[in-house]
Formats: sequence, C-alpha cells, structure tokens
Amino acid sequence: MNKIWFLVILIIAIGTILGLTIIPRHEEEKEGQIVQAEENTPSTAVKNLNITVGYDNNVYKERLIVAWGFSCVIRGTEKTILFDTGGDGSILLRNLEELDISPKEIDLVVLSHIHGDHVGGLPSFIKENSEVVVYLPNSFPKGFKDGVKEYGAKIVEVQGPLKICEGVYSTGELGTWIKEQSLIIYTEKGLIVITGCAHPGIVKIVDKAKDLVKDDVLLVMGGFHLGGESKGEIEKIVSSFRKLGVSYVGPCHCSGDVARQLFKEEYGENFINVGVGRTITMNDLK
Repeated sequence: MNKIWFLVILIIAIGTILGLTIIPRHEEEKEGQIVQAEENTPSTAVKNLNITVGYDNNVYKERLIVAWGFSCVIRGTEKTILFDTGGDGSILLRNLEELDISPKEIDLVVLSHIHGDHVGGLPSFIKENSEVVVYLPNSFPKGFKDGVKEYGAKIVEVQGPLKICEGVYSTGELGTWIKEQSLIIYTEKGLIVITGCAHPGIVKIVDKAKDLVKDDVLLVMGGFHLGGESKGEIEKIVSSFRKLGVSYVGPCHCSGDVARQLFKEEYGENFINVGVGRTITMNDLK
C-alpha cells in the first residue's frame, strides 16, 4: 500500500472510531455530470435482480468471514454494482471468492459514506479490478479521491440525485455532518432501497427515495443505524415504515439486535434475514 492510501485509510479508521467524517471546505472539479433523478416513474424496470451480501457483521453462511462493516453485489442491473466494500479488503475478496463472484465482474463501485467499515476494502479491490468506475459522495477527502485515481479507477462525484445506470439511482448526498448516499433500484415490483449506515436517518432516506422515483417501496435493506436507539424510538421507526408502505425489510450491519427483532416481529414472513452470504432475488419478494 503506498503512502497516500496508508494515510487515507488511517484517517478514515480514526474517523470511524471517533464517529467523525472528513468534509473538505473547497470545491473539487467534478468527474461525471450531476443530474437529477427522474421525477416520474422510469420506463425500464429491473427484472432479474440478484443482491448478494459479501460483507457483514451478521452470520448467514457459516463458511464466510463475519466482520464489522457492509458490502453487497448487485447483479441483474444494466451494470454489476459493488455497493460499499466493508472494512478489510482481504476479507471482502475472500468472501467474494467463496461466493463465486470475481472482482472482474464488477462494473461500478458505489460508496455510501466515508467511514472505514464501508470504504476500507476499496484499495484491495481496485488492485484486482482497476477498470471500475467509483461513485462516491462529493464530500469525500481529496486525498481519498486521488488514491482511487492513482490505482487507475475513474471516479464520479455525487452531490445531488443521480441516475447511475438504467433503473438504478443515487439519492445524492443526504445529511449534514456525516453525508451519505443510498441506492434506489426500480424493479417491476417496486423500489428497493439499499443503505450503508443510514446516518441521515433511515425514514428520511426511504421518504427521499419515494419522492425521487415515484413508486411503492418493495424492500429496504442494509444498515439502519439503530443500534443505540431505545425500544420506543425503534417502534416509532417500524410504524413509519408501515405508513410509508414498505413491504419487506432487511436490516443488518449497524441496525442492532433490538431493531432486527422488532422489525421481524412486525413484518413476519416479510422480514429478510440479511447476513454475510445471503442472496436476495425477486423470488424472495413475492
């Protein structure tokens, strides 16, 4: 690992421990056009979606390595997408190999936010596939962006809502202190919203997704950032999900055991047990 990457990852690790993020004060030249997501429902829906969790701190398949962080591979879309990279590149690559997913299959990497348990695996991954395009929040440090470019990958800086490929959108940066983007996938059965840590608030993210792409929400999965919330507060969020019309839920990573249990009790068969090694297909979402 060269000096730039070492310093970047060190800063990210410290920021993660302290619960901080680094937000540069100056404007960077954009690589890739920032565009608004379409106001109306897109014309082309994703049909044969396949989402495989390659990194998580919850167990699903025993042979895989469990570690704090999150990453999933999205296939069946126009481009194959790696959403977040977990905290350790060697674990990510080992798990992907066990899942029979080659890094060379990945076309795009989308990073939700700057914390190390979501971007720490990127340097190792880019060494295996430098042809990817990395979509990252505009607020990422210049040093991080330069490190990605050094390995030959291209970057697209995301600020506002953005169409990533056919049927796949970014919410754009949400939040104030910790800025974060989430993914919206438009399918024949409704929207799938994938979150990294949901620092801006999981309800706010889902509401934003519905506002950007006009359709019902089929599934919300990923980190809900509810590990430190009270039972009463989590119950309010579960109730908000029902009011928003969310059909299926798959909380993992930083969602916390209490939240996972409360969502399971409320959603029953429509609760998706998400952990490392889990693959979700459209057949799981009736």
